[in-house]
Amino acid sequence: MNEVELKKAGRISRLTNRTFQFEKELGEGFYSANYFLKSQKIVKENEPNHIVTMQWFQRRETAYLCGVDEAIALIHTFAIHPEELEIYALNDGDLIKANEPVLKVTGKYENFGFLESVIDGILARRSSVCTNVKEVLLAAGDTPVFSMADRQDDYHTQIGDGYATYVGGINRVSTDAQGYWWGGKGMGTMPHALIQVCGGDVCKAADVYLKSFPNEKVTALIDYHNNVVRDSLILARHLKEKLNAVRVDTSKSLIDHYFDGKDTSGFDPHGVCKELIFALRKALDDEGFNYVKIVVSSSFSKEKIIEWKKLGVPVDLFGVGTYFVNNMTCGFTGDLVVLDGKGEAKEGRANYPSDRLKKVSYPIY
Repeated sequence: MNEVELKKAGRISRLTNRTFQFEKELGEGFYSANYFLKSQKIVKENEPNHIVTMQWFQRRETAYLCGVDEAIALIHTFAIHPEELEIYALNDGDLIKANEPVLKVTGKYENFGFLESVIDGILARRSSVCTNVKEVLLAAGDTPVFSMADRQDDYHTQIGDGYATYVGGINRVSTDAQGYWWGGKGMGTMPHALIQVCGGDVCKAADVYLKSFPNEKVTALIDYHNNVVRDSLILARHLKEKLNAVRVDTSKSLIDHYFDGKDTSGFDPHGVCKELIFALRKALDDEGFNYVKIVVSSSFSKEKIIEWKKLGVPVDLFGVGTYFVNNMTCGFTGDLVVLDGKGEAKEGRANYPSDRLKKVSYPIY
């Protein structure tokens, strides 16, 4: 069992730096805001040994927390004398409220304060992705969702985003990097590029796919010619039971040729529209291909999925990318709120009480 599986089984309480592999530059301040580095030097030279408490919180009415285990592992790896710090925290995956403290660290400021902005960023990124995933899954209900977020940001984000995606509830990801921290593997079948290499012949692309992967059924991208219904039927007749699904990924700038000569004045026919998917399902079913699933992707958001579910659009799998990782919704703040045992904070901040925070032991493995 990997660490995530052990944690789910209750055999460890936190993931550790055995999971989170940090760059040494984090401990050297390379990624820390410069004024935190200056403050560390000033305090060490002029006001050392004060015991402070720093707490982290966010302002969304509700959110799903992620990044806490990573932040704790970061502190235990790079803080000075981390064994002297007292840490209280919630858990990855917890539902949190606005202004609720999720992490509190008590100790000498000069020993950990320089990590503040890095922890802010970890909590903000991971919690935003986790929250977006949770909300999409709630919208999708019993329809599974596949994360295609690898292509929506710098590749360095894939591992952490993939972990937050898993905490949010999705284990279908497109790259091995997205599954690295939780032991998952990337999945998928055919890109547009394979069809292009085959001269635009979708059937040939499926055939060569099966030559290399004979034990798999094909999930084929079907919008290459922007004629989804026609090409899905051609491919289904060709592959029969070897066709698992067709994926519709029509660009929002295009109108599928299915609508050529049809009245589209009552709806927006651009991209992957619900009218196209209803037509595709009917066409497949009418020819006996009711076993062929329909996968949709391209610009799907929580709001669009909610609308489609209410209308009963026949989708077997939603592919979501941009909405997960380019939709940062949770901003975290770290504040000093206690000085030498007494409340001390800037106006508008205070040491917020919480009976949900649990003490984290050192070491944690």
